Amino acid sequence: METAPERRGRDARDGDGIRVVFFGTPEFAVPSLEALATHPAFTVVAVVTQPDRPSGRGRRMEASAVKRNAVELDLPLYQPPTLRDAASRRPLEEMDADLFVVAAYGLIFGPRTLAIPRVGCVNLHASLLPNYRGASPISAAILAGDERTGVSLMVMEPGLDTGPVIATVDEEIRADDTTGTLTARLAARAAALATEALPPFVRGETVALPQPSGATLTRPLTKADGWLDWQLPAEDLERRVRAMWPWPRAWTTIGADPLQVHRATALPGPRIDVPGTVRVDDGTPVVACGQGEIRLDALQMAGGRTISGPEAARGRRLRDGDLLGTNPPPLPPPLLQEVDASL
Repeated sequence: METAPERRGRDARDGDGIRVVFFGTPEFAVPSLEALATHPAFTVVAVVTQPDRPSGRGRRMEASAVKRNAVELDLPLYQPPTLRDAASRRPLEEMDADLFVVAAYGLIFGPRTLAIPRVGCVNLHASLLPNYRGASPISAAILAGDERTGVSLMVMEPGLDTGPVIATVDEEIRADDTTGTLTARLAARAAALATEALPPFVRGETVALPQPSGATLTRPLTKADGWLDWQLPAEDLERRVRAMWPWPRAWTTIGADPLQVHRATALPGPRIDVPGTVRVDDGTPVVACGQGEIRLDALQMAGGRTISGPEAARGRRLRDGDLLGTNPPPLPPPLLQEVDASL
């Protein structure tokens, strides 16, 4: 009886390289697309990305980062609004692909889509599975104070990020990392992982291993996730500022108006004052937390531009004794949920 790796080795063809249909939407996916499109072991026969969406204050239609990159690479594009019906899947069936390679595409594959490519569907997920399955793995790792994260190359199944793992690569989380900076490094790691690990997998030389128990699942971020609860320790709040950049951004209120915090520095120590109380220290606003204080290095008032903390103090936008976050806080559900890895 044939094993799955033996079937892969016979089914995948070598004449024009591994025929790949690439699925992706945001900037995270761009390095992987470029790497596959320029690597001699692969032929990218098409790029599938989300339809153009209205964006910005003018609500102008905007192409995804992957679409823009595919146009630069002169690759065929397909932008279906859904993959749930046979008509949407038919063009994919006609592409005669060995592999579907997915990186932050944004639509879930059903069994009929998963069955289309000759070898299978694989996903580049920005965590060390089974940790942080789902939509927000990079932000979740920063929020948790993890020292390392990484990228997992996995075989896709109907479940959300539940499939067996082909290979992983890890990456340090630096003390000043934001979701934006860490995403950029993980994107480069994902591209290298794909080009290195996929050829032996297609040839049947690599066996994907089931994920161990202890999985966690993340949901998509919402604006409410950026809320700064001043009752928390300064270190927790500083991580939230970094985890919420560049979206949805960390925020609080001053009076009835929102106040975004773009960069901040935790000042550990005992509780100094009522949490949320501002004091100006050496020309820079500092806010009391449940434990320690947090220095506001860059912020944005409602309707204004981004300014430094010292600018806010000089302009008396923030003064000694101001109290932040007095409005009722939003109550988003937990970002992280523990799940059974067998699900």
